[in-house]
Amino acid sequence: MSAASIWHDVECGAYSADLALWEEMAIEGDGPVLDLGCGTGRVALHLARRGHQVVGVDLEPELIASLLERGRGLPLEGIVADARDFDLEEDFSLALAPMQVLQLLPDSADRVACLRRVSARLRPGGRFAAAILERMPEPDDSPPPLPDVREVDGWVYSSLAVEVAVGPGEIVIHRLRQTVSPAGELSEEDNEVRITTFPASRLEAEAAEASMVAVARHEIPPTDIHVGSIVVVLGKEG
Repeated sequence: MSAASIWHDVECGAYSADLALWEEMAIEGDGPVLDLGCGTGRVALHLARRGHQVVGVDLEPELIASLLERGRGLPLEGIVADARDFDLEEDFSLALAPMQVLQLLPDSADRVACLRRVSARLRPGGRFAAAILERMPEPDDSPPPLPDVREVDGWVYSSLAVEVAVGPGEIVIHRLRQTVSPAGELSEEDNEVRITTFPASRLEAEAAEASMVAVARHEIPPTDIHVGSIVVVLGKEG
């Protein structure tokens, strides 16, 4: 397994607060599902194991390779592509962008490009659901978070969010990644994730440029170790 896949599993794989909503929407859509920024398959595998046909798209070849290896025998495909410029032949009843995937795009123009590609591949009446974080919650008296930890073949991987810097229109998450070998040798590296922030209303307005309209909003509540999010649901016009 590649290092990229391991760290994706460590930092994202344990999150499950949104899975019930995606499963409910997949059942309602009753058709193929497109999973943008699918990574190693946290959402795609969950849905495929429940009989839904899923196509996962991610920019990182290593993550798609892990997805396909884990999804053998399931109704699942994996495509290496950019969310702003993918080219698929299949049309979908539901497209998903979980875990702030849209907020990894730099600006509004990039989001609109993604929305247009999604709209082009949605069936009439299809839905696109994107989870976003409008703002960081106010700090409280909760204890600091514990690191995300996973063991792979005797190696221990730990990732701890050491700082969250909130600036105008963005949140930068700084993580300390530590690896302990089976012999007890420790190595460390810094990691940074930058997400753009914007209100749900802005995404709904941008959808008009891709022939989609706002349909609904859902709330995914926070957990002990994850912030909550808003899910903006868009529908294809016509």
